[in-house]
Parts: sequence; structure tokens; C-alpha cells
Amino acid sequence: MRIEIPSCGSKPTEIKYHKLSNILEVQFDDGSIFELPSEYLRVYTQSAEAVGHGPGQETLQVGKEDVVITDIRPVGLYAIGLTFSDGHGSGIYSWDLLYTLGANFPLFWSNYLDALAAAGVARKSPFHN
Repeated sequence: MRIEIPSCGSKPTEIKYHKLSNILEVQFDDGSIFELPSEYLRVYTQSAEAVGHGPGQETLQVGKEDVVITDIRPVGLYAIGLTFSDGHGSGIYSWDLLYTLGANFPLFWSNYLDALAAAGVARKSPFHN
């Protein structure tokens, strides 16, 4: 699911992964704190596998309810790379992308649920409706 990623100018001051809840908590220097579920981060990866190489080439990510983050690695001074339990590890999450995903969580999650419904796909274990 390709998204517009505006420049936020904020940088993380702390990134913590909570294994029990599968939540990546990101605190930014503007005081914002976002709790991003692993499934949400996985389905909104901006890697070519999910968004393709141009508009209209997106692939709806399904069956990611139980995915967990297995590795977090720095990518320069501008991003982190996440590896997920389903083997996906090519997504790079820039500070701007993490901020955009956090600030727009309710809208983006709703859009994802709508896309699943339109595709006739049911989620196994919803954490948000």
C-alpha cells in the first residue's frame, strides 16, 4: 500500500520493541510517541514486494496477523531496517515513514481493513476494528 511520505523533520529519540505485544514504540524529538503494531508495519512496508515499481503495482499484504519483528537494524542515520518472522527483511523504514505511519495510524489501518474487505479477505485475529 503505497503512501505519500512528507518530510516531518523529526527524528526518533528512542525506539523500543515490546515483544509481548508486538508493538514498536517510537518516540520523536517533537514529543510524539507512536505505538506501531508489527502487522501494521509489515503491511505498510514500502518495499518493491508490496508497492511494486510504480502506481498500480501494489500487492495487498494478507495473512500477516501473527507476524513479529525478529530483527531491527540501523540504516545510516535516517532509518531502520526491520526483519519479520515471515522472512520479509527488505523494507527500510525512514524516520519520515515511521512518523507518517504513526501520525496516520487510524486512517491507514481503516484503509487497510477496507482493502481487505473489498478483496474478500477476513483477518484471523483483529486487534483493531
